[in-house]
Amino acid sequence: MGDKIWLPFPVLLLAALRAALLPGVAGFTHSLDSDFTFTLPAGQKECFYQPMPLKASLEIEYQVLDGAGLDIDFHLASPEGRTLVFEQRKSDGVHTVETEVGDYMFCFDNTFSTISEKVIFFELILDNMGEQEQEEDWKKYITGTDMLDMKLEDILESINSIKSRLSKSGHIQTLLRAFEARDRNIQESNFDRVNFWSLVNLMVMVVVSAIQVYMLKSLFEDKRKSRT
Repeated sequence: MGDKIWLPFPVLLLAALRAALLPGVAGFTHSLDSDFTFTLPAGQKECFYQPMPLKASLEIEYQVLDGAGLDIDFHLASPEGRTLVFEQRKSDGVHTVETEVGDYMFCFDNTFSTISEKVIFFELILDNMGEQEQEEDWKKYITGTDMLDMKLEDILESINSIKSRLSKSGHIQTLLRAFEARDRNIQESNFDRVNFWSLVNLMVMVVVSAIQVYMLKSLFEDKRKSRT
């Protein structure tokens, strides 16, 4: 609980809280799309903080992959502490907000469960993080003709298009893996239930058969006492 946690998130700093305890802080590399899967014990609450600039886009998508009921409480709050999203007993959700400067908090709450832990997957997609100004810096080094400018513009547009499509493809593949994991957990749970109840039915059939044999046998027994 007191160790530092390092997660591959597209932020400079992310802190995780369990209930009222602060287990540590985390550092991250720059990225616009990252996902994370963790186990939330029964009766626990996990919170994360995401620093955001002004007028950026923060999209959070989460799914409960495993655990009884496949449900969780979700809470998203602004840097001022204002509640933006509050959901109860949801198995998945997608939320997008236009951000202000500050740390956005989102929490997963499993305090309503006293027995079952939950495996939760969530993904962060950050847009308009101030990288456009950096991409425009290359233009001031161009001293060639308009034809050269046009070709560089075309190359940059193609690169951005490929980057966007690759990002979308990776996003879709990540979601498909999450859906596959949840479906596999449901199938394994159903398989265990089918085996359990099949065994119960088999035992009941054996007991009923034994009782029937005993009752039929007792009907044909000669209960008359021999006279001496």
